[in-house]
Amino acid sequence: MVGVKFDSVSKILGQSRAVDRFSLEIRPGELFFLLGPSGCGKTTALRLVAGFYLPDEGRIFFDDRDQSRVPPHKRNTAMVFQNYALWPHMDVWHNVAYGLKMRGVPEAEKKERVARALEIVRMESYAARAPNQLSGGEQQRVALARALVVEPDVILLDEPLSNLDAKLRLEMRAEITEIHRKVARTMIYVTHDQAEALSMADRIAVMRRGRVVQVGTPRELYTRPQSAFVAEFIGGTNLIAGKLERSGELAAVKTSFGTLYGAHAKKGLSPGDAVVCSVRPEALRLRRAEEPSAAPSAGPTNRLSGIVQNIMYLGYSEQYSIALADGSVLRAVEHNPTARAADLGDRVALELASGDVVVLPQEKEHD
Repeated sequence: MVGVKFDSVSKILGQSRAVDRFSLEIRPGELFFLLGPSGCGKTTALRLVAGFYLPDEGRIFFDDRDQSRVPPHKRNTAMVFQNYALWPHMDVWHNVAYGLKMRGVPEAEKKERVARALEIVRMESYAARAPNQLSGGEQQRVALARALVVEPDVILLDEPLSNLDAKLRLEMRAEITEIHRKVARTMIYVTHDQAEALSMADRIAVMRRGRVVQVGTPRELYTRPQSAFVAEFIGGTNLIAGKLERSGELAAVKTSFGTLYGAHAKKGLSPGDAVVCSVRPEALRLRRAEEPSAAPSAGPTNRLSGIVQNIMYLGYSEQYSIALADGSVLRAVEHNPTARAADLGDRVALELASGDVVVLPQEKEHD
């Protein structure tokens, strides 16, 4: 297994720095995700690993081997593209075998390795079919087999599920996770889909404007974001602006509708700083104003009130938009709803444990 390291790498495309002083370490054998909005530089970073681009500054290492100027065909990587890129005139078997043919692998070994790769992706019975006889998910499995068969040090996946429908995407998430477990190779996976990254990754690097803004496990990024950008991008959140009144183990934030208490504040904040409180919609407990309060939680409970502006029923959840007294709107989510927690126009009470409030610095518009 091979680790990949970016050491202050920059790549200039046109007039912009697509990747800007990018530093990152990917551990051997990880299923590692580069996640961010369109234009953040994640695909450029992937292409730098493949050797399709060479860095203008900095270096890229596979373990302790500097790959910065090594051509693509000597890096022992394999790429899985979002459009599958299968040869239409070849059947599945010959598509998978193509990379071995180019490497001059003996025929007996080639047959054995192709059979093993097709078995891993569960496509053995489709070996004689043409690509146009396969579904999107089946074509993506063939593309994965073609990458696996050359036994690369690093497998690169560029939004491989973006062309599939919602049901197939869910199925292929599980397939790729299982394939990674079987082959135990380093995989770097690019996506803008937060749910995809959260459900599959060992670790994630969230990117913005060519740089890494936070690296962590899915749970770390979701529960302990280090910036308002990460909090909003990973799963969605409510951001409540205010001024820090007290720091320490239990932060106090003065807002336009009262004081909020948060048990998790980013280090380095001081009283008087402009901050935002990140509150996940599912952390808000919603009830009609006349109903009794829920059982107390550990630590102080924040209490707010507002008017239901909108309700969206999704089957597995129901989403409420609540207008507060200052005009701001919070989103609350009820999971597995058996009945409505409130109706349009109702005044509701919102309760929020301090442990579900993350206090972060306010970001400037150009940040």
